[in-house]
Amino acid sequence: MRVEIWSDIACPWCYVGKARFEKALAAFPHREQVEVVHRSFELDPGRAKGDIQPVISMLTKKYGMSEAQAEAGEDNLGTQAAAEGLPYRTRGRDHGSTFDMHRLLHFARERGRQVELLDLLYRANFAEERSVFDDDDRLTELAVAAGLDAGAVREVLADPKAYADEVRADEREAAELGANGVPFFVLDRTYGVSGAQPAEVFTQALTQAWGERPPLRLVDGDAEACGPDGCAVPQQ
Repeated sequence: MRVEIWSDIACPWCYVGKARFEKALAAFPHREQVEVVHRSFELDPGRAKGDIQPVISMLTKKYGMSEAQAEAGEDNLGTQAAAEGLPYRTRGRDHGSTFDMHRLLHFARERGRQVELLDLLYRANFAEERSVFDDDDRLTELAVAAGLDAGAVREVLADPKAYADEVRADEREAAELGANGVPFFVLDRTYGVSGAQPAEVFTQALTQAWGERPPLRLVDGDAEACGPDGCAVPQQ
């Protein structure tokens, strides 16, 4: 079974939702037969790379809330994150373009290090002081910590077209599936789960999707094959 997760590094509920999903997945009896694929979604597509602002300021301008309301929301997110064992800085974070991060995540997926890089990006953005926005050196450090080659990472960052098509393809597919927010979880292209649901909801979705998988249909034939007792050898 395949689970696809659309998310953005700038999305706090994606950070929390990933932890809740992984808690459910860890206890799922068929865990080893579940493939998890992380896909790209930008909350702020088209934002210029150097356009960076404090999170509180972004929230007040984008959603028309007061500074006190924005700070209360961040405090609530900090509480939700802490309940999942996640560190979260409720003050002093900034917000910017995540396009380069998504490009790097596609590069990392090709090399089998996507999850490692995603976890490091989340932690850097939500728990550490140094910004991840408009700082290629910082992104390179994180990618190297995830097990990627520094030179190759710098080449990707230096070429704005590298993996750009893959990011845009993910975003188009999200729109086609009806996702207008993240996190968005798709199980075997049959069930969709929107938002950072409790682990129990993910457990129910995994169980239901697994139970409703269509059985394998075999095409009959007399071709030779090998089995526990050896290989059939045609007789002359």
